[in-house]
Formats: sequence, structure tokens, C-alpha cells
Amino acid sequence: MSLYGMMRTGVSGMNAQANRLSTVAENIANSSTNGYKRASTEFSTLLVPSTQGSYNSGGVTTTVRHSISTQGVLQYTTSITDLAVDGDGFFVVEGTGGQPYLTRAGSFVLDGEGRLINAAGFQLMGYSYENGVPSATANGYADLTAVTITQPELVATPSRNGMISANLPLVASIVDNTAPPAGAGIPSAGDNVANSQYSAKTSLVAYGSKGEQVLLDVYFTKTGDDTWEVAVFDRAHGAPDTSFPYTSGPLVSDTLAFNSTTGKIEGATTGISVPVPGGDMLELDLSRLTQLDAGFKVADAKVDGAPPNSIEGIDVSSDGIVYAQYGDGSRKPLYRIPLATVQSPDQLQVLSGNVFAESTGSGTVRVGFAGADGLGKIASGALENSNVDIAEELTSMIESQRTYTANSKVFQTGSDLMELLVNLKR
Repeated sequence: MSLYGMMRTGVSGMNAQANRLSTVAENIANSSTNGYKRASTEFSTLLVPSTQGSYNSGGVTTTVRHSISTQGVLQYTTSITDLAVDGDGFFVVEGTGGQPYLTRAGSFVLDGEGRLINAAGFQLMGYSYENGVPSATANGYADLTAVTITQPELVATPSRNGMISANLPLVASIVDNTAPPAGAGIPSAGDNVANSQYSAKTSLVAYGSKGEQVLLDVYFTKTGDDTWEVAVFDRAHGAPDTSFPYTSGPLVSDTLAFNSTTGKIEGATTGISVPVPGGDMLELDLSRLTQLDAGFKVADAKVDGAPPNSIEGIDVSSDGIVYAQYGDGSRKPLYRIPLATVQSPDQLQVLSGNVFAESTGSGTVRVGFAGADGLGKIASGALENSNVDIAEELTSMIESQRTYTANSKVFQTGSDLMELLVNLKR
């Protein structure tokens, strides 16, 4: 019986080393596969019950594990759509059957339909900005859609936000149309009459919903100590060769108050809402206006929006936002790429195509955004190399080869002894 056990143990050892050599072969074959995670073989004893005076040798069993949580070295490329996760987390991709998977292989390229597809044919999933700023579904893949960059038509972006940073002169003359006697007052810009007076003027370019350019004339009129009127007009309605009167009243008119000590704007009004003709409501921030003893000076003025442009390229930020870059240099968020993780990444189920799926040992998937909740950042123009060390694999191969040979000697010795035992009666 012990001779049979000896031979069985030798076979068990050879089988275990064959499994180890298989993982070594797979690791070496995939040493250049982006996002590949090294496989290793773990050994454990397999005991057979023995009786006193008769020992039954056991054997060895193997378990294959993958070093999924070990990050490979990032290699930078010239392609914006090459993506890598620097830290914890996985990209969410989808196969042809609509099943979501996890992967670290981020060599994405645009296919004929504008989808981002990696080398194994899986399409990248993300949250769309079509219905506003997206939020992640923490415990599942709901609301994820294929990241698709296909927009050959022109796109116009209406103006919605703007700001003016300027100084209004402290020594400006007061324009007061309520001063006595009746009719002797001076009309301000907001009155929109032929002899309206104002203290300072600037203009802003805004855009309507169809990309049409709208020039806005912004008038500042000092109406009292530390009190100013701001009035905004559509220049298209201005009188020929002069400003007043406009054919229609101001788009908006409001009163600004300044602190008499600091010269900074204060009170309830630190911004105005301007209805842009043919466009949206423009929220114009005036909180950086000052009233100091200096001339009128515009330090900065910005209004968002853009004329009709087509997408010339895309950009991916470290927090996973995919921006469309237009011909005028403006950017628009299209998608946000989430990252997914599980409690035990090394126990994920490994599938063909360098993708992973949940298993009973890995825990359930948790989805979030890059840079938050312990998730890593997304590196654009980079790929994660395989975490295989060729030198280590070659060492393992030599060890396995020698151990396999030693186990074969055990089997051969048992076979020779068995043959001797059988021939004893001859």
C-alpha cells in the first residue's frame, strides 16, 4: 500500500509543478499585455489517513491566484484615449452581450461608431452630462452608458455665467434725476433718454442659443454717495452714431451699494441676471467691483459661451471627466468615467480579454469617482504595464523543472520497487 501511495504522491507533485509551470508560461506570454495581472500557484498539503505501523503518504494540491491588487508600472504614450488607473480601482467596460466587467487594460481607441473600445473589444462605460452633472450609483452599474465621441455637427454654447472685476471712480459726479426743482435733475443711463448721463461704460460679448454674437453695453452711473446704478442694454437697439436712446429699455437695471470705508461692494446685490436676447439668462457676477480713488479700470471680464464649433479633440482629466475640445479653444464636459472596486480584488474572477467579474470571495462592486473614497486617479495618455517580472518567472520555471524531475524520480523508484515486488514469486 505504501508503494502505491509513494507513486500517487509523486504524481501529485508532478501535477502540482505542471500547474506552476502553466502559470509561469501564461505570465511570460502576457508580460507585454497592458493591465495583465500575474498568476501564481500556491501549494497546500493533502493528507491521507494512516494507521500505526503503516504510513500512507499524502500529496499536494494547488490553488491559482492572481495579483490583481498589485499595480504595474505606468508607461506614458502620445494617445489621449490611452487611460490608466494610478491607484486602486478598475474601469467599467461592457462586452458585446451587454454584461459589465472590470478591467485595468485602458488602451482605448475610437471605433466606427465613436465608442471607446480597448484591445479586447470591450467598450468603456461612463456617466453622461446630457441631463446635468452626473452622480455615481454606488452599489451597481445603473445609468452607465457607452462613452461615445461622435458629434460632427456644429454645436453652439449659450452664455450662462460671467463676471466683471473693475474699479468705479470714487470722485465721479453724482447723476441724480430726482434732484429739485422738478425737471432739473439729470437722467441716468437706466432712464434711457436722449440726454442720459453715466459715469463709466464697458461692453461684453455674449452668445445666444444659436451661437449668435450679442454685444451688451454695461453702464455704471453714480447716483449718490457710495451708490451706483448698473444698467445693461442690447447694443443692437442703440441709436445710430450715439448710445441713447436705445429702441428698447435696459435688459436689466439695479442699484449697487459700496462700503464707505473699504470701498468694496456690499448689500444684497452683488450680481445681476441678464436675459441675453435669443439666449439664456446670464448670471453676471459683480462681487469684485470696487469704489476707490482711482479712474475707471476693468481688471478682468469674462463671459462663457461659444459660437458654433465642431469637436476637434477630447481631453480626459485626472478625475475622469471627458471634455470635448472645440475649435475656439472652449471645452464642454461630455462624460465622467467612474472607477469600481471590491473588498478583495485578488479574488475577482479572471476572464478572457483581461477583464474581471465579481465572485463570492471578492465582495460586491462599489462604484465611485476617481480621487474620492480611496479610489485612484485616471492618467490620460498612459497605460499600465503587466506586473510580471520576467526574471522572477524564469527563476520559478527552473525551480519547477527541477522539482518536477525530482517527483518523477520518486514515481520511477516506486515503479521499480513495485516491479521487484511483483517478481518476487518468480
